[in-house]
Amino acid sequence: MLWLKALHIFFVISWFSGLLYLPRLFVYHASTKDEAGNARFKIMERKLYAMMTFGMLGSLIFGLWMLFAYAWSAYASDGWLYAKILCIVLLLGFHFHTKKIMREFADDKNIRTDVFYRWYNEISAILGFAIVIFVVVKPF
Repeated sequence: MLWLKALHIFFVISWFSGLLYLPRLFVYHASTKDEAGNARFKIMERKLYAMMTFGMLGSLIFGLWMLFAYAWSAYASDGWLYAKILCIVLLLGFHFHTKKIMREFADDKNIRTDVFYRWYNEISAILGFAIVIFVVVKPF
């Protein structure tokens, strides 16, 4: 169990590093006016997305393994678990939405401003905060 938990935590950290940083790259990319900077951000975004996808897959594999092997029978009637699962589903949607945005930048079709991406950047932080509260505090 502890090995699964350790691996899950490692992959969650990897995933969240990307979830927090990729939208920040979008902020800077939206402000970039020169072609060299534009090309550099495209490469950085593509590589970061690949790394964070690896983190997402590891998080899901080890999280689901723990859920079904140990936690489901203990917490299936607790509301916090369902709230956490909802937040994870929202994070997955956010993850794949960043891919859509990345493609818009890759095709030079971004229409949003850096201010939009500054707000967009907060979504993963808010969901991550909620997940930590649900898991640690178990408020309901």
